[in-house]
Amino acid sequence: MRKTEKAESVAELKQCIETSRIAILTKYKGINVEQVTELRRMLREQHVQFKVFKNSLARRALDELALSDAAGFMDGPTAWAFCEDPVRPAKILKDFAKEVQAIGMNGGILEGQIISLDQLRVLADLPPRDVLLAQVVGTIAMPLRKLAGTLNALPRNLVNVLDQIRKQKEEAGVAA
Repeated sequence: MRKTEKAESVAELKQCIETSRIAILTKYKGINVEQVTELRRMLREQHVQFKVFKNSLARRALDELALSDAAGFMDGPTAWAFCEDPVRPAKILKDFAKEVQAIGMNGGILEGQIISLDQLRVLADLPPRDVLLAQVVGTIAMPLRKLAGTLNALPRNLVNVLDQIRKQKEEAGVAA
């Protein structure tokens, strides 16, 4: 590579790390063309950018971003996955690695913080963002539903009490 191409590659990687919520470093040694094509298709469908950068240039970019420790995740050929949703790429890569052992996550960078493989696995086990949001809304809505049920029960209970009082007065009036 020429010097200008190297500088452009470093700048591109820096931009990808800075503009994505997550960057996952993956090993891909021994993966065949058909498998990498399938992986790229799966990632692309989920709006995940998947790109290979030379490790020496990636180290330079990480040094410039003060993320030098992330270079420890680069062991042999390394591909990068970038995305706005931190769960999506981790889930896809974890699932794909079950079928193709040649691919695997090594570590990553989540919103400027270095994260380990174990932390990536936790991310991969989380439900999708939409499901998490639905769970939060459900948790917030449950007390409101109970309150609405209680408030609806008050007039109904009042009507029942008044009806019982009326029946008692009718019975007392008939008995007298």
